[in-house]
Amino acid sequence: MKILVVGSGGREHALAWKLAQSERVQMVYVAPGNGGTARDARLVNVNITDLHELANFVEQEHIGLTVVGPEVPLAAGIVNLFRARGLKIFGPTREAAQLESSKDFAKAFMHRHGIPTAKYQTFSDVAQAHDYVNANGAPIVIKADGLAAGKGVVVALTLDEAHQAIDDMLADNRFGDAGARIVIEEFLAGEEASFIVMCDGKNVLPLATSQDHKRLKDNDQGPNTGGMGAYSPAPIVTPSMHARVMREIINPTIAGMAKDGIVFTGFLYAGLMIDAQGNPRTLEFNCRMGDPETQPIMSRLKTDLLGVMEHAVNGTLDQVELEWDRRTAVGVVLAAEGYPETPKKGAVIDGIPAETPEAVTFHAGTADVGGQLQVTGGRVLCVVGLGDSVKLAQKQAYEAVDQISFEGMQCRRDIGWRGLKH
Repeated sequence: MKILVVGSGGREHALAWKLAQSERVQMVYVAPGNGGTARDARLVNVNITDLHELANFVEQEHIGLTVVGPEVPLAAGIVNLFRARGLKIFGPTREAAQLESSKDFAKAFMHRHGIPTAKYQTFSDVAQAHDYVNANGAPIVIKADGLAAGKGVVVALTLDEAHQAIDDMLADNRFGDAGARIVIEEFLAGEEASFIVMCDGKNVLPLATSQDHKRLKDNDQGPNTGGMGAYSPAPIVTPSMHARVMREIINPTIAGMAKDGIVFTGFLYAGLMIDAQGNPRTLEFNCRMGDPETQPIMSRLKTDLLGVMEHAVNGTLDQVELEWDRRTAVGVVLAAEGYPETPKKGAVIDGIPAETPEAVTFHAGTADVGGQLQVTGGRVLCVVGLGDSVKLAQKQAYEAVDQISFEGMQCRRDIGWRGLKH
């Protein structure tokens, strides 16, 4: 069977890498892919991004299943288009993807269906937004309504930061249409966790838990990023917490979408904040797997992913039981110089170690230029180490990280630190 994975990041490399391990997979195409997928003999890059051209390619090559990685094609309706042409695809429709593509849609949805989340208001008027912040004080959270590549969220610890964020988004149009409306919400304290499930329209299959590290620097300092590393499993999601999240957040979300006339299929990612009393609340929804969470999760998955995906598109996820590697996986992101504000491109990457049972490197912002691996994006690589504890997994990951070099390389040295506390 031939498979197509849509996207070019580390998440897509990890999905393609895992799918290619299935004995029934003949070929995995990645559109458009990256330098790592270009160098993997089991994967083939396809330089197509237009959705209609992708559908034509799937028909011409008799591809049996398409898996969508990133949010932009989902928001653009790739699933609607493929289904209209009778092509099997895993992901949410354009309508369902609004849970991610509009923060205002997601907040109103949660409010309507009683899903625990922060108090909020939506603004397109600059003066009213400033007044609201003055009335509510800091810390406070400012979010661009639309898709901003994981960077449209400012956790403002002071009033000055909050007012600056409002001006950047609404007055200076820093995120274009994505920031033409903003959501301002109360700051939630606690520990974050990523809770990702697969949905086939009626059945829900939870994946392994994970925890992301959003800030650029150690000890959660510096600006917000798309994610500087992640580890799985996340000890804060105990079995009882897992059951509670399914009961209070995931199941009501799927049921609420159906009640609103939108059947949800695809990956659903709930970003959680778990407070000191152990109450989970929803920070955000993504309608795709997280990045960098996918890399450690896929490194731990022992079940054949193709079989799982087939059940997902056939509406039979209730027949699936997932098997996980008992080890912990720690994924460390290596970012370009200047990331997240102004990432520099073109640096030559050296020293990526060969894959072992204890460590694997997934590519994101890389390209193979005349046999030379170069930096093309902000987040460049994600190095995953596996070990019997968080500490041992960290050791494996950082031993591999220390072999890699490129000019201006940035990485955190503390990925998994919260896991060590537990």
